[in-house]
Formats: sequence, structure tokens, C-alpha cells
Amino acid sequence: MKQVKLTNFVSVEGLTNDEVMALITRAEAFKQGKAHLELATDVYAANLFFENSTRTKSSFQMAESKLGMKQIVFDPQSSSVKKGETLYDTLLTLNAVGVDLAVIRHPQNKYYQELLNLPANSHLNIGVVNAGDGSGQHPSQCLLDLMTIYEHFGHFQGLKIAIIGDLTNSRVARSNMEMLTQLGAEVYFSGPKYWFTEEFEHYGQYLPVDDLVDQMDVVMLLRVQHERHQDDANEAQFDAVQYHAQYGINQARYDRLQDDAIIMHPGPINRGVELASNLVEAPKSMFFQQMQNGVFARMAMIEAVLRGRKLGGLN
Repeated sequence: MKQVKLTNFVSVEGLTNDEVMALITRAEAFKQGKAHLELATDVYAANLFFENSTRTKSSFQMAESKLGMKQIVFDPQSSSVKKGETLYDTLLTLNAVGVDLAVIRHPQNKYYQELLNLPANSHLNIGVVNAGDGSGQHPSQCLLDLMTIYEHFGHFQGLKIAIIGDLTNSRVARSNMEMLTQLGAEVYFSGPKYWFTEEFEHYGQYLPVDDLVDQMDVVMLLRVQHERHQDDANEAQFDAVQYHAQYGINQARYDRLQDDAIIMHPGPINRGVELASNLVEAPKSMFFQQMQNGVFARMAMIEAVLRGRKLGGLN
């Protein structure tokens, strides 16, 4: 299958189905030990995480290590960002000292637009991989989710997939609903109705959780992101026990799932809220597999940018 080549990887928007399948195939090859990357020259990466992360950050670090890249440690808390330095100037500095690729998680939606639309006199020439922008896009989580679904079912066409939870603030929901629909899956939504806004109606209908669980092939749960609800009047009334009873996957709902159905969650899981604690590692839960697949999906993403920029002697 033809290699995907991109100068930056900031969104799943614009990817063709063939490109998505090529990335999944490549990720699978890395996972199975059937693909290896030999860099002819050193390639330096910096991981800039302006929001907390366990899975995504460590997964990118492992992916870079497996690809033979060298990492430059960057800590926003001890950088000149604290002095008011802009993201552009931070990247300009890193690029000037030799960094080739920047993996960035940032609280601002579409922070990358400024970095991709540079003036003619700009010296910045660095590959950007989006590790999550605000409530916008999360392309690497999307790719690892697609990889996990494809491993289990072998296709996307006609699969019924429910995305349940904090839709409004979820970059995972946005990336996944777009690409799953494009690949031929049927997307449904559930959770608190006030989080289901007009933008989601284009991709699927809202139904109560109990109308969905026994009809779905994939139940994709979303973390309730309390840190993004500071100005939400509903946050003051939030009750974890009540949320779990109304919208979470408990044992009773788990038992109603189809035999071949799977549960997914991007993490971190609020145990006993989105998913009962005893079900996190249940047979139908793909949580562990998703985390494993994240390394290989991110290897495929990074390789696409390395090839697109002809870094490390690749083309």
C-alpha cells in the first residue's frame, strides 16, 4: 500500500479513506514487527504539552523512540512561555537549535493555523503534529480508535457506533464522528442532552443510552471534563452517582451488549462515572488495547510527516 506523506498532521479533516486505511495498515505492520524504520540522519523531536497528559504524551515519546528519533525535553512550566513567549517564538527557538518535529497539545482550538499560514519572511520550518487542540481535534486518538475498531471487526461499513458523554468539550467526539461517518459507519450520540448541540446533528441522532446499548457494535464513552465546565451552570448540579445511573455503562447495561460489541474510552476514565470500575478491564472493554495501539498509530502518523518532509533520509 502506498505510503502516506504529509508535511504536518494536525487534523483528520482532509484525509481520504485510502490514506486512513494506509495509516492503519502501517500501524498494524509496526505492531506486528513487520515494519521498521531506518533513519539515515538524526531527527529531533520536541513534545510540547501545555495541558496535562499521561497516555498521549508517553505514547508519542515511545513512538518517537521506536522510530529511532532523538527527543529534546520541553517543559512549559520552566520555559519562557511563563514570561509571555508566544507559541510561534517557542517553536522558532526550538527549530533554530535543531528540532525538526514538534508534537503539540494546546488548550486553544486550532492553535496550529498560525503555524501553517506563515508569512514569506518566516524562518520557521518545523513539522507540527497535533496532540489535541482545546475542544477541536485529536487526530492521533482518532487514528488509534479506528485501528482498534478495524482490528476487531475488519471493516467500518455499516457498523453502529454510539458516542456517549461530554460531547460539547470532546475533541475525541469531533474527530471520530467525522472520520467514522466518512468510512461508512452509523454514528449515534447520547449522554446529557444539553451537551448534544447542533453540530452533532449532521453526523447522527441522539437517543437515550438504554435505547442504544443492545443495538450498537461499538459503545464509545467520553470522559466528563470537569475542568472545561467552570462556566457551565450544570456543573454545580453534577452528581457522579446519578450520572453513572443515567448514562454510564454499569453491569446491567454491559450484560445487554451484543456478543461481539466492544466498549471504548479515550482515558482517563472516571471510574464509576462513565464506566463501572469492575468493567474497565472486562472482556468487551478495549481500553488497554487502545493504549497499546496508540504507540503504533502515532508511529504511523509521525512517519507520514517524516516522509512528507524528507527527514531522516526518507522520501
